[in-house]
Amino acid sequence: MIRFCPIASGSSGNCVYVSAGGTHILIDAGLSGRSIETALGALKLTGRQLSALLITHEHSDHIIGVGVMSRRYELPVYATPKTWRYFERHGVLGTIPPDLIRRIEPERPFNIGCLDAVAFDIPHDASQPVGYSIFAENRKITVATDIGEPTDTIRRYITDSDIVLLESNHDADMLRNGRYPKVLKERIAGARGHLSNAAAAKLLTESATDKLRYIFLGHLSEENNRPLIALNTVENILYERGILPREGLKVFIAERYGLSEPVEM
Repeated sequence: MIRFCPIASGSSGNCVYVSAGGTHILIDAGLSGRSIETALGALKLTGRQLSALLITHEHSDHIIGVGVMSRRYELPVYATPKTWRYFERHGVLGTIPPDLIRRIEPERPFNIGCLDAVAFDIPHDASQPVGYSIFAENRKITVATDIGEPTDTIRRYITDSDIVLLESNHDADMLRNGRYPKVLKERIAGARGHLSNAAAAKLLTESATDKLRYIFLGHLSEENNRPLIALNTVENILYERGILPREGLKVFIAERYGLSEPVEM
């Protein structure tokens, strides 16, 4: 059985739990160690049951708890070479024992216990940012947030996924008319920024197959989005393109703070 649960998804912290066959991993650890352990407790787990931490990129809302969790539970940390170079140059993780460092290349599969995984490139203003697809028990889970614009690579990895966590960061009108300074608006809306609700929906229509059962919309902006706006925008476009209604397909908003509803397959 595969179990999937966003622990948090937003500018204040990002962390996603995935498990199958007794292997438990986190994708990102952008919360305090205490907050992560509290969330794991709600899932009836402890940090000692984790097998690894997979990191998408070096921004603080994705890595705050990485160092403490890795050292406390001797967890290997997987990240791309340029991301590791940033970690080592800036010391943001503290000291990670060399035997816990895992450098991974995009589109080169690797294995963690009962899970197979592969990272893939995403456009964002970081050193070498990636999303992840996780495979187990003939299922595929794809996590892709902090996306400046859709790419063929992202489309390819979402295709044939059973579960997708996709960024739906902002409503374009709210961003355009909001109080952020012009330079920040341009960064968010730019090719290395964040994905709008409408762009997320379009990406899903271009890549969703009949396998898809659960869509989680994540990394919603507190300033430039609202959960109901994101959900309505995405669902309306999915209805227009004939993706909805589909029996068994559900769309959720990943909670900014705290656990979303876990799903199992």
